Amino acid sequence: MASPADSQGMVEENSIGFVPLAARHGRVRDLFTLWFTTNIAPLPVVTGAMAIEVYHLPLVWGIGAIVLGNVIGALVLGACSAQGPQMGLAQMIQSRGQFGRYGALLVVVFATLIYLGFFTSNIVLAAKSIHALQPGIALPFGAIGAALAAAGIGILGYNVIHLLNRIGIWFMGSGLLLAAAKLVMAMPAGVWTAGRFTMLGWLSMFSLSAVWQISYACYTSDYSRYLPPTIGIRAPLLASFAGAALGAAASFSLGAIAVAGMPINADPMAAIGTAIGALGPVLMILFVLNIVSHNALNMYGAVLSLITMTQTFAVAWMPRRRARIVLSSVVLAGCLTVATVSADVFVPRFITFVIGLMVVLVPWATINLLDFYLIRKGHYDIASFFEADGGIYGRLSLPATLAYSAGILIQIPFLASTLYTGPIAHRLGGVDIGWLVAPLVTGTIYLALSATRKGKGAGAPPYPVDSRRHVSSAP
Repeated sequence: MASPADSQGMVEENSIGFVPLAARHGRVRDLFTLWFTTNIAPLPVVTGAMAIEVYHLPLVWGIGAIVLGNVIGALVLGACSAQGPQMGLAQMIQSRGQFGRYGALLVVVFATLIYLGFFTSNIVLAAKSIHALQPGIALPFGAIGAALAAAGIGILGYNVIHLLNRIGIWFMGSGLLLAAAKLVMAMPAGVWTAGRFTMLGWLSMFSLSAVWQISYACYTSDYSRYLPPTIGIRAPLLASFAGAALGAAASFSLGAIAVAGMPINADPMAAIGTAIGALGPVLMILFVLNIVSHNALNMYGAVLSLITMTQTFAVAWMPRRRARIVLSSVVLAGCLTVATVSADVFVPRFITFVIGLMVVLVPWATINLLDFYLIRKGHYDIASFFEADGGIYGRLSLPATLAYSAGILIQIPFLASTLYTGPIAHRLGGVDIGWLVAPLVTGTIYLALSATRKGKGAGAPPYPVDSRRHVSSAP
């Protein structure tokens, strides 16, 4: 059932406001199609190729790291996605329930950077794909066309994004299977074990695959918040998990297979196009279309995060359709400028940036999941999220802030990057395992501090009462 606001036009009316129960609609399987189709795109293919081209792993070990990393990361994504129907809110607004009204700002800023980075990266990849298909279209013009299309879908919003992914799954799934079959049949047997296994390479690829999924966790509820709360937790969790894990693992693996046995720095997309022959241009067109559809999620999430940041200070501001359109235009202009000026260097630098984001994302995800599933058990006073003083959650949550800070600090000795290598990472030969330690430290501190505050907010009324209270005062 569509909401009254949605019936006024194709453009979604809601932004960060609570979705009333009467406006809930959709099917759980839409979460599978969304997260599966979204991950069948050039960027995960290019990222997966790093297993061979950067870490020089044997193909069988590279794919093992890819699959396991995506499974672990997708569990986090799925657990966050399942919160949407119960809360009826975008993911970043929910963080006010753990961090407080102003405390959530730090997490929202990091989430916004992720969305903007992915949006810009995909503009670059779309422009290059369009130019490869039609050399007469210069890169800047391809970038403009792809960015405008993605921004348009993002402005239309939730329903259109889900619709396109329901359609796209048939085309992208078929194209992926065809490409994988062609590549595997043409591979010499020895390619699967060629290369050299190193723990550094395996853990790096495993971590990259996991953080790929966790980076989506910042906005998974954005695409499940219109589902009715009666669907429960298990169904949306499993649907989101399965779609994300299968889609990303398949695309990552396709990239690794495409460059296996080829010269270093081979273009995985070109290799795929060559392998499938006459159907290569058709698959490339599908990839371009899916880049645009995928990028709409980044536009949508970036705008919701920017609105969340602004509304933190402008308490009386009740943003809706117009705010999303204006901010979408601003994001479009900024990212398009960056994409056209630094097209050759942005994507590899951004992938390195995503790896570094594990430092800030893992402590947030740990707090989010512990708070929702163990401490409050899904019961939040939703109206407090929009009150000037943060309601029962306050302006700043000391337990969340201390646990989050500790989760970041504990990772510093384990960091291994071009900018800084910690002493523990150095002794381990450059292997970064900080993101595996952070949940233990963050979780222990958060649970201990939360137990001493006498469950502030944890005993809020069940969800239906929360929703009725919020309807009367929501943006």
